[in-house]
Amino acid sequence: MMRVAGAVGMSAVLALGAVACGDDGGGSGDGDSITIGFMGDLTGENSGLVIPPKQGAELAIEQYNATNPEVKINFKTYDSQGKPEQATTLATGAVKSDGIVGMIGPAFSGESQSVGPILEEAGVPSISPSATGITLAEQGWKFWHRVVADDTVQSAGVATFLTGSLKAEKVFLTHDNQEYGKGLADAIAKGLEGKVEVQTDPIDTQATDYSSTVNKIVQFAPDAVYFGGYYADAGNLFKQLREGGYEGKLMSGDGSFAPQLIEGIGQEDAQGTLVSCGCLVDTEGTTNETAKKFAADYQAKYNAPPAVYSSEGYDAATAFIKAIQDGKTTPEDINEFLTGVQFEGVGKSIAFAENGELAAKDIFIYEVKGGEMPLLGTAEEAQAS
Repeated sequence: MMRVAGAVGMSAVLALGAVACGDDGGGSGDGDSITIGFMGDLTGENSGLVIPPKQGAELAIEQYNATNPEVKINFKTYDSQGKPEQATTLATGAVKSDGIVGMIGPAFSGESQSVGPILEEAGVPSISPSATGITLAEQGWKFWHRVVADDTVQSAGVATFLTGSLKAEKVFLTHDNQEYGKGLADAIAKGLEGKVEVQTDPIDTQATDYSSTVNKIVQFAPDAVYFGGYYADAGNLFKQLREGGYEGKLMSGDGSFAPQLIEGIGQEDAQGTLVSCGCLVDTEGTTNETAKKFAADYQAKYNAPPAVYSSEGYDAATAFIKAIQDGKTTPEDINEFLTGVQFEGVGKSIAFAENGELAAKDIFIYEVKGGEMPLLGTAEEAQAS
């Protein structure tokens, strides 16, 4: 997922500034400990998408430290609020003041675009649990990785689901006209080209009345509406669509995969709403024994089931932990280890291509049932109700 709140130039690479960050451990390593950072929107408008992966990473590191290893990990959080300009200042401080040897995140693609050059110049490896922007892997970065499929893969999965399982013949694509939402919707349009009848129209997220788009959708009468963007806008749009009489399928992407989507639509009208995501949220741990233990441990610690990108946060932290367990404690050595790391994570198999992309390419479909959003399966096998 991507959140862009402002442009930041390359000069930020050299910027020095005051640092505001979490105090949950941290500081430079002292020989017996090293510091891993986590960066993302922890208090902003989309923090509901970032707190779960932060908790997943935190759980992995706490479990590792509980084994009394030779080198413990300090876990330090950096609250960027998803803003690129804020993220660059925090990243500079993380590298120069806190001496991190690795970064989990940034969570969003916009801030990843801005922070990437800073971490690259410093030679600090990063693993994002959730940044799906297509161009991130095209920067030639040697220290960047992610444990989630990009939006090219997500859009292909959505097209497969819409034309396969859902058997849609008419699809309306709408988005928030931002880089993440528009990019995802445009990519889905390419995947549907020549297969189904498609109409598109963006919404103005500065407005609260989407009646213009709602009227176009009702008149077109598509089998499905897909929105590219975040849960606040998706909830508002989908609520107005139901109030406007639209009865077809509603669907959005990983940026809408949060309980607030159901609240925005209203629980009754939200039933059957679909969400696509490169993340695997297996709240019952039915996928494998590792997922089952993770779900139980997560529930015990946070009194809540795993949510969006929880498992990816855990897997990103686990990749760093495996490097440290192998005796790699410098950023350079950790990064070299990551080029060959391979293990079965909580969510999926973890291995990185040369450009930092996750090798696995699964996209998962979820559906609102009651107040929950359970997993239906992969895009190829999911069956909507």
